[in-house]
Amino acid sequence: MYALQSRQSTLENWHNSMQSICGNYETRLAFNSSLFIGDAHAEEHGGFTFAHLKTNAGVISRTLNSDRDDDRYCFLVSQRSGCSRIAHNGSTLDLVPGDLVLMDSVGACEITPLGLIEHTSLHLPREQVLKCFDNERQLFGKVSSRSISGRMLRMLVDELCSSGENTSMPEQEALLSTFTSLLRAALMQEGKEAEIADAVAGNSLRLQAQRLIEESLGQPNLTPLNLASRLQISLRQLYRLFEEQDDSVCRYIQRTRLQRSASDLANPNMRRESITSIAYKWGFTDSAHFSRAFKKQFEQSPKDYRTHAFGA
Repeated sequence: MYALQSRQSTLENWHNSMQSICGNYETRLAFNSSLFIGDAHAEEHGGFTFAHLKTNAGVISRTLNSDRDDDRYCFLVSQRSGCSRIAHNGSTLDLVPGDLVLMDSVGACEITPLGLIEHTSLHLPREQVLKCFDNERQLFGKVSSRSISGRMLRMLVDELCSSGENTSMPEQEALLSTFTSLLRAALMQEGKEAEIADAVAGNSLRLQAQRLIEESLGQPNLTPLNLASRLQISLRQLYRLFEEQDDSVCRYIQRTRLQRSASDLANPNMRRESITSIAYKWGFTDSAHFSRAFKKQFEQSPKDYRTHAFGA
């Protein structure tokens, strides 16, 4: 009897927290309620509200109901761990750790966690973000990770989220202006990248394969067979795409994962992250294998690489 009450309390707390922090969302479970994990809470950092979510729910959805929508904010969501899929007004995005996406608080939305996920979302005044885009763009899209504006935006979000400092009103206004300006540039760049990818997809499957690999690095099940299936080509055809450039698909995946890991190890905003968690973030499942591969690639252990990066 006590266990049943505890499970009901967990679900009720989750539901109430989601409603108060994120809006009119409903939750469907992926498992028996006894296996449900759900934690949602909000924190203030530098005058901005951050929502922290952790759950293995099946689907978290918001129906189209303008009378109940809270349209004061939109959300800049940072996928911290796990993978998820977000559908909003007919568009769908797949998220892996490290992705940053803009979400609207208005309209139908469905979030599908693929296992246990954690994400953090920054509340931004919706009206100001709309003005930034001249009311001509829907407030939904993935932030470009290849553009300088996208990378700077992610660093600002990470820094503000981890900071316990108070900020003055003029500083808050300056930060908000910076967020919206970088967001506009990063989303416009992402749109251009998508157009370019569409244009070359028919002529270069290899470029398409590389992009899919880079978008899926955090998924441990990223294998040649899985990749070929998603590209709808044969495994042999996939191998040939890389062999033509004196490369292999497995080497490309590992090399790219190592490059992303090295970038995080040298990032001052991630000094508190353990080497193991960074390795897992980019799809490595064996810390010993990661260390050996990293040292072979960079001629330094991950620990020494991080030490030298910070000049210690």
